[in-house]
Amino acid sequence: MGSIVQGIIEESNRIWKLRDLRTDGWPLTHSPMTPVLMSLSYLFMVKIWGPRLMESRKPFQLRGVLIIYNAFQIVFNGWMFWESNRVTWFNGYSIICQPVDYSQNEDALRIIFIGYCLYISKLIDFLDTLFFILRKKDNQITFLHVFHHSFTPLSVWLCFRFIAGGQSCFFLTCNTLVHVVMYFYYMMAAMGPQFQKYLWWKKYLTVFQMVQFVLVGVHSIQLLFIDCDYPKAYSWGTTLQAVMYFFLFKNYHTGAYNKRPTEISGSSRITGKKHL
Repeated sequence: MGSIVQGIIEESNRIWKLRDLRTDGWPLTHSPMTPVLMSLSYLFMVKIWGPRLMESRKPFQLRGVLIIYNAFQIVFNGWMFWESNRVTWFNGYSIICQPVDYSQNEDALRIIFIGYCLYISKLIDFLDTLFFILRKKDNQITFLHVFHHSFTPLSVWLCFRFIAGGQSCFFLTCNTLVHVVMYFYYMMAAMGPQFQKYLWWKKYLTVFQMVQFVLVGVHSIQLLFIDCDYPKAYSWGTTLQAVMYFFLFKNYHTGAYNKRPTEISGSSRITGKKHL
C-alpha cells in the first residue's frame, strides 16, 4: 500500500513539473485544490446553505441586479472572444495544429492573461445559481446546471496551468461566444414580461451550446490522427468532456422541449396553464 501511495506522489510531482511556469503566482491558481475547494463551497451553497437561507423567506426580485450582472457578463465574455480571436485566429493560428507558444512573446503572454480571465469567469458564474436560489427558481437548478458549474473551473484551471494557448484557444473562442449569446438572453428575460415575445429562440440556445460541443470535440479528436506537437492527453480529455456535455445537454433539451402532445395536455390539466 505504501509503495502505491509513494508511486502516486512521485507521478503527481512529475506531472506538476510539466506545468507552464509562466502561470505561477496568479491568484487562485496555485494548486488544483483551489478550484476543487471553491466548487465544493459552491455545492454547499446549492445543497445546504441556500435552501436553509430561503426556506422561510419570500423570493427576491433582483431585476436591476440581474440586468447589470448579465450586461457585465456580455461585455466580459465579448471582450475575451474578441481578444482571443485577435491574437490567435486573426494572427495566423492554425485550426488544424497549433502548438503552445511557451515563450515570452507578447501575444503568448496575452493569451495567458485571457486564459486567466476565462478561469475567473467560471468562478463568477457561480452567481448564476446564487441568483436562482435567492429568487427561489429551484426548477432551474437542474443536475446539468450544477454539474456544469462545479466541474468547469477545474477543467479550465488545468488548461490554464499546463497548456495556455495553442489548440485550447478554439474552446476559449467558442465558449465565450456562446456565453455572450446566453447572457444576452438572460438579460432580456430579466427585463420583464414585455420582452417575453422576443425570447422565442430559447430552445435554440441549448442547440447552440450542443453545436459548440460538437465543434470542440471534432477539433480535439483530430489530434489523434495527425502529427502535432500538442499533448494527446488534451485531445482525449477534451473529446470525452465534449461528448459527455453534448449528451447531457441533449437530454435536457429533449426533456424540456420535445414533450409528447399527451404529456403536454396532461400537465396542462394538472397545472391549469396553457403551454405555448
